[in-house]
Amino acid sequence: MDIVIAYQGAEQLRTIGANIFIVDLVGTALLREIGPLVVAILIAGRSGSAYAAQIGTMKVTEELDALRTFGLSPTELLVLPRMLALLVALPLLTVYADVLGVFGGMLIASNQLNVSFTAFLTRFEEAVALRHFLIGIGKAPFFAVIIALVGCYQGFQIRGGVDDVGRHTTISVVQSIFLVIIFDALCSILLNWWSL
Repeated sequence: MDIVIAYQGAEQLRTIGANIFIVDLVGTALLREIGPLVVAILIAGRSGSAYAAQIGTMKVTEELDALRTFGLSPTELLVLPRMLALLVALPLLTVYADVLGVFGGMLIASNQLNVSFTAFLTRFEEAVALRHFLIGIGKAPFFAVIIALVGCYQGFQIRGGVDDVGRHTTISVVQSIFLVIIFDALCSILLNWWSL
């Protein structure tokens, strides 16, 4: 995604002779918005759907009833570990996406705008504030909680058979992505009000 933005931005920046500003575009957009959002959308499709399907299948096969019979809480046993796993994984994956995105932006800047890697990194250090990275990483745990809760909730909502598992799995992905985007938009509005 970042490579696409860098490529499209390169076309516009070349026309006005502002090649070096590709760094500002790539750095700020990637670290603050694109990296965390794309990772959250991918995880919602991959892990959120898996959570719904796993818990739903356990409900259909009456494994959740068996847990309750043993005096175990399905919420503590199934929801908390999944949420904690995403709380750790999503920020790490966001950092990984940021690194790859910056590297992709460097490649586009080098190939399309003749901005060397050294010039890119020098400008990146000057123009892209640490707060953009911290804001992006700060969003990741909230995205993780949204994805985990929606996926698990939809798994617990399954009432019928296997068809219901598929339907609620799809619903979990759609709801997770929708809520992540809404949360991201609200964060952008609030951070803009606070001049961050």
